Amino acid sequence: MTPVGIGATGYGGAELVRILTHHPHAEECILYSSSGEGKVYSNAYPHLTGLAEQRLKPIDMNTIKQEIDVMFLAAPPGVSSELTPQLAEAGIPVIDLSGDLRIKEPAVYEKWYKRTAAPKETIQEAVYGLSELNQRNIQQAKLIANPGCFPTAVLLGLAPLAQKKLLDESFVIVDAKTGVSGAGRKASMGTHFSELNDNFKIYKVNEHQHTPEIEQTLKEWQPELKAITFSAHLVPMTRGIMATMYTQLTSDLSAEDLHDLYSEFYQDSYFVRVRPKGHYPQTKEVFGSNFCDVSVTLDERTNRVTIVSVIDNLMKGAAGQAVQNFNIMNGWNEETGLTMTPIYP
Repeated sequence: MTPVGIGATGYGGAELVRILTHHPHAEECILYSSSGEGKVYSNAYPHLTGLAEQRLKPIDMNTIKQEIDVMFLAAPPGVSSELTPQLAEAGIPVIDLSGDLRIKEPAVYEKWYKRTAAPKETIQEAVYGLSELNQRNIQQAKLIANPGCFPTAVLLGLAPLAQKKLLDESFVIVDAKTGVSGAGRKASMGTHFSELNDNFKIYKVNEHQHTPEIEQTLKEWQPELKAITFSAHLVPMTRGIMATMYTQLTSDLSAEDLHDLYSEFYQDSYFVRVRPKGHYPQTKEVFGSNFCDVSVTLDERTNRVTIVSVIDNLMKGAAGQAVQNFNIMNGWNEETGLTMTPIYP
């Protein structure tokens, strides 16, 4: 049994609490906060009444070292870059849900995130936690950079083509939509009900911080790839991401060939479900679950491939994948604690 620490103030932290309070190998969840210390956690999240009645603890390294065996950091960018080196020095494994450890080049991180990068030695030690496609390295890791929500959907959608070097090197377009919970719990003009309801908008055009994360991994699989076009849109729903991707291929494949390629690629991946040919996933069909549903098709008229990938941004895009990585790190079945079915309707 493992006592786990959770930076628990935001939505990602609340999802971690929801999952880990029922995880058979999590002995105890100890909840920390830099902004809400001393408050009863279920007062902030009443849906956890009876499950998380403890008070939030301050982030004190001397205390933390005595209390936990692993730390989940679900905090805004900039927090992990300061805390993770201290936790690592204390020998505590970290699963970081922020973007602080994902980008390997500090200068690239600073350009896109507009803040100082974590120490380079910490970044280099961190393993990118795309669970289905980096299991061997995750098994040996002490620091996990949990992927972003958009990158998870996009990379799982493109991996079968990129790893076979089938993507047109100069033509990858990603058109992605997300629910408002991806913006976090803090209120803002952009997420205010009257601004968002009955509305649909693009944001961070050509400057979304998940762009270099996606490119970094795609180029590991297919080094000759050039820059991608990535567009993010906010839709008036709470949870869910749909990434629709367009590309052309470097080899001639039929629609049947493409579907067979995807089905074979993910045949041993429980949490990636390849839809039957001609069937396309909806965000509602993965709501509240750790599944990523994918479909692929070929437009014979234009010879372009369309891939559709959907996830719950707070689950497979954050807390669910973090727990999946927790399982892999410890040699447990990766499905442990995560086999909840999607909530529908």
